[in-house]
Order: sequence, then C-alpha cells, then structure tokens
Amino acid sequence: MKAFVVTEPLAYEVRDVAPPTADLGSVVVDVERVGVCGTDVDFFRGDMAYLQDGHAHFPMRLGHEWMGTVSAVGEGVASKWLGRRVTGDTMLGCGECRRCRAGHQHVCELRREVGIRGDFPGALAEQIAVPVTSLHALPDTIDDAAGALVEPGGSALRALLAADLDPGDRLLVLGPGTIGLLVALFAQARDIEVHVVGIDTATIDFARTLGLDGVWHDSHTPDLAWDAVVNASTDAASPAKALDLVEPSGRVVYVGLGSGTAAIDSNTLTLKDVTAVGILSASPALAETISLYASGAVDPRPLIGATIALEGVGDVLSGRRPPSAGPGPKIHVDPRT
Repeated sequence: MKAFVVTEPLAYEVRDVAPPTADLGSVVVDVERVGVCGTDVDFFRGDMAYLQDGHAHFPMRLGHEWMGTVSAVGEGVASKWLGRRVTGDTMLGCGECRRCRAGHQHVCELRREVGIRGDFPGALAEQIAVPVTSLHALPDTIDDAAGALVEPGGSALRALLAADLDPGDRLLVLGPGTIGLLVALFAQARDIEVHVVGIDTATIDFARTLGLDGVWHDSHTPDLAWDAVVNASTDAASPAKALDLVEPSGRVVYVGLGSGTAAIDSNTLTLKDVTAVGILSASPALAETISLYASGAVDPRPLIGATIALEGVGDVLSGRRPPSAGPGPKIHVDPRT
C-alpha cells in the first residue's frame, strides 16, 4: 500500500509498504480522510520534543486526525465492526497503570500516540491498524470530512469545557487556526459571546466569515472584560498575554503548543486568582464531539481549505498551500487517490 513517510527532517517519500494486519484485539481500517496538523509540521521540521527525548524516531509515518472504514478484524474483536465507519483515539495507554485505571490513559507514561509517539504508524497511508478499544463509530450524519475533524474537535471542546463558561459569558480565543476556530464554533453553539484574535490577515478575514461576535487583529484587541481566555496560538508571547487579559477570578486555558519555552508569571496568576488549565488531548471529549457534529449543532467542514493526495503532503508540511485551496486553515488528505 502507499504511505507517506518522513525519512529525516525536511525529507520524505511516498513509499510502497506492507499493509497492516489485524492482530489480537485490533482492526484494520481503510483510511478515507486524514488531517494535516501543526504537530505533523513540527515533526517534519525536526522540532518536536519527542524526537529529542527518544519517544519518536525517523523514519516515521504521520497522521493522527483520521477516519475510515473497518475492513478486517482480529481475534477477540466483534464482527459488528466490519464495514463500520470510524475514527479513533490518538492516545493509546498501557491500560494497566494508575492513570489508565483512573480513566486518564491519554497521559499514561507508557502511552503510544498514533502517528506521534512510540513509533506507532500514523494514518497517512491507505490503511492503518489500531486497537478496537480506541475506535469511535461515526453515524451517517457525519460525512468523511467532518469525521476527520473529530480529533481536533475533541481538543477544542475540552478547551471550551475547561473555560467553564455559561451562556452570555464572554470568551477570547487567541489564534484563529483550526483548534482556535473550533473552540469558537463550540462556544457559539452554547450561546457564549466569543471573540477571536489573530495576526495573519488572511486567517482573520476567514474567521470573520464564521459569524462570531468579534474577530480582531492582535494590535486591536478590544478592552473588554474576558471571563475566560483560550490560548490556541503557537506564539511564545501568547501564554503571558492570555493571563494578562483574563478577568480576575477567570480562567485561562492553554491548548496551543509553541516550539519554544513560553513563560507565565505565577505572581500574576495568584494575585488575579486565576484558574489555569492545560489541554493535551482530545480523548475525553471524542464522543461528545461526535454527538455535536451529528446533531448539526457544530459544522466543522467550512474550516477545510483543500483535500489532496499523499503526493501533495510534503508541500503542505513545507508551508506551501495547494494552489486551489480555499481560505480554511485545515488541509485534508485522501490517501486512496
């Protein structure tokens, strides 16, 4: 089968590789859509911390935002999964440690992460094998495009839930990328007043098409009382800015990861009596994200700028958008074209 493989920083191949098999407790999925995300770019550049601490190695196969159809099941897997349209959890805990037993498998010390950590092959290929325990079935009301946006949607929904807002409260989102805009769409669906701040003119212009309460350039952030601030930006200055902007006794949620160390002032955190929350994974919110997409409460598909073949992934990871791409920030891949 065809697979996109990063061989070393800034180098890649679309290879013919052996197809996966459905081993004990696992399934094989025919991959139909995969999202390219900022984590993939960090790996491609060689910047991702997992490469430095030994949790990931080249060559590697990326791709953790995916959906597809189960085409084979292994021993111990119910036959009902055959032919099911599914997506899957990225975080694969050991299942035995204290964190996993408490339902926190997404921070298991021994976890593997699909296409990210522990040399677990990702979904930028025609097929992927994953544990059946990681699967989430997709209803027919969720098409392939939305199905591949469940994983980033889960991270965004967790960020919004961590902000702990009520209808009518005011939220500021720093960073109008895929995660930031999904946070804003989930907030909008809950009647929360939501504003987004960005730097790039093109992404700001696109965000203004989504019907949000306010979209602003970073240099013109309005002086309003922000009940919560979600930092979905990779800019090193954003974490401190989020803390400065939030109302006393408010909440700051950090879901964006930058390539360097970003500092916040713990004295400011204390003196403002602010609650700060970090969000690593979509895992605890995948089922609710599917429900919100299926009901039509949130439609993530306008965020998709283009759907390309495996052969075009290298250009996207290098920062070159497809010439025919629309304004949405997310690029999808159909590995079977």
